[in-house]
Amino acid sequence: MKKIVLSALAALTIGTVAASAGDVKLYTDGDGQVFTTSGEGRTEIKSKSTKVSAKASKLKFSGLTYLGYTYNDYKSGKTSLGADYKSDESNFELRRAYFQLKAYLLDDPKSYYRVTFDMHQNTEDDMVVRAKYAYLYLNDILPFTGVEIGLAHRPWHDYEAHTAWLYRNISKVFIEAKNGGDLSNSADFGVNFKTKTQYFDSELGIFNGEGYHSDFNDDETGSAQTAMSFEWRATAHLLGVTGKDKQTSKTYLDASFFGQYNPNHKDSGDGVAGHYDDLVFMGLHTVYNQPEFLVSAQYVTSQDTANDSTYVSAQAGSGYSVNGEYRLGAEKEYRALARYDSWTDKKLVSSTEKADNAYIVGAAWDQNHNVQWVANAIITDNESGSSREIYNGVAYMLTAEVKF
Repeated sequence: MKKIVLSALAALTIGTVAASAGDVKLYTDGDGQVFTTSGEGRTEIKSKSTKVSAKASKLKFSGLTYLGYTYNDYKSGKTSLGADYKSDESNFELRRAYFQLKAYLLDDPKSYYRVTFDMHQNTEDDMVVRAKYAYLYLNDILPFTGVEIGLAHRPWHDYEAHTAWLYRNISKVFIEAKNGGDLSNSADFGVNFKTKTQYFDSELGIFNGEGYHSDFNDDETGSAQTAMSFEWRATAHLLGVTGKDKQTSKTYLDASFFGQYNPNHKDSGDGVAGHYDDLVFMGLHTVYNQPEFLVSAQYVTSQDTANDSTYVSAQAGSGYSVNGEYRLGAEKEYRALARYDSWTDKKLVSSTEKADNAYIVGAAWDQNHNVQWVANAIITDNESGSSREIYNGVAYMLTAEVKF
């Protein structure tokens, strides 16, 4: 019976493709065998399909969702600053749900328009949809170089998430993590030039600077600022192998320099005129991967360039992160993973500078190409006196990543 069902499903699939291609007809008999000619006891396989039409040579759809459960076991009592630790929490979560469309509109098969919708829970606890990316990608406008125009990738985040830290479903990359640098999010309005060669690639972008889910560059009075944010990444592929995707079947060694120059820009939020997060941050990153394991490390420093003796941006500071994973199984489908983050904010009085630390340990299982399961714990151990000390404790997480 199982053979018949599988054969019938295969026949229906083939029939759908073949029927759409032209005159080919397929037939099946009572045993589930498939034929290309009619005969006694054979029934024609008919397909009822819904057509998709568009003024484009090709449309490509994809989706990505992070489903999860988290139990936050915070410390009890009071912090060193006298505040109460947070109360324990237990929640099922739809952390993110992305739906993406690429429309190939031009003669160049590598040029396209992309829009990615992002479902998330807002501060009012409603599930809402917003645009994460919406840009036109033009391939080879210069030798080995294409450009994204619109609501585009910023240079760093996507690279790290595809080559070094592969678990965005449980934690953001170091410069975006709230208990890390918290310096920048992953998309913004602007242009991003992307160069790719065998031994080197880079991204150079000019953006508004606030990111895709923040206000445009207005000051406290609503007056627009004209300064743009210049952002970059330069990566050497030391073995001549790019690291994006299929880490279980390749060996690569990358070294990167990345950063952002974002002057007189984002309102600090303290209500004082002229207080902006005038950030210049930069980092060094390296990753080594082979089919059995991955190790990665980075150092980041961030400065407030406003020269204000009474204020330092909350995003100024420095820190480092290391992570790794070990893979087991015939298809390397079982993984043990770990990560350590340490970030110290810059303060006007150096004695008040406190380190914020986070440890991640866990295991992952790739059930197939579409579903990954992750079980992990995140231990937050921020230094006594840190403004983030109230978050100290352990988060226990179970996650299903679904993609197609």
